[in-house]
Amino acid sequence: MGLILEEKAFIFRTRAFQEGLFEVQDEGSQLISLLTEARPGQVVVDGCAGGGGKTLHLAALMEGKGRLYAFDIHEARLRELRPRARRADVHNIRLHVLPHNRASIVRRLYGKADVVLVDAPCSGTGVLRRNPDAAWKITPERVAALVEQQRQILEAYAPLVRPGGRLVYATCSLLPAENEQQIHTFLNAHPEFTLIPAAEVLARQGIALPHQTDAFLRIEPTTHGTDGFFAAVLVRS
Repeated sequence: MGLILEEKAFIFRTRAFQEGLFEVQDEGSQLISLLTEARPGQVVVDGCAGGGGKTLHLAALMEGKGRLYAFDIHEARLRELRPRARRADVHNIRLHVLPHNRASIVRRLYGKADVVLVDAPCSGTGVLRRNPDAAWKITPERVAALVEQQRQILEAYAPLVRPGGRLVYATCSLLPAENEQQIHTFLNAHPEFTLIPAAEVLARQGIALPHQTDAFLRIEPTTHGTDGFFAAVLVRS
């Protein structure tokens, strides 16, 4: 369940927050986690966990049951997740700082994951309203490097998905090169994966989003009032 505050409040000072009864997360970001349809008892991998906002949401969807792996190659980003998990009283998260995305712990999970979430590093064009100065760092060369990094991450984590399992790819970018084109390139190389409509996944959970014209999820600040996100849901045959 998500709540929207209509006025400013110092929620981080509240007793409810200190007791781990809620976390703060953008509405669009919450929708990404819901695309996984993670369930109790599953094996779930958050391949680019970062600060762990989506990881904690996945843990809630799993009701603390099953195995939830939180991977990241940046120790500083993953470090924030430990106190957040303790505050939320979550005990089924297994944190791993990786030397690279094909580390042994990743390879041991080949063909075993019910769900793999890849919230890939991206240009951040979807969150410029929060950080407008970042626009000056977005260059064609930077985007090209990110596209290659995203491709490598997808190639590293796709083998973890078991037959019948799900791979969810997401960015906070609005650029087709990082989104639609990235997924089409992946599907051309991996015919064992099939794209399924994100709107149908959300509809099963009682969520209807306007302006979704194809199988991808696209959320834009001007249309939906959230940060900008893209997501694709892929199922392995």
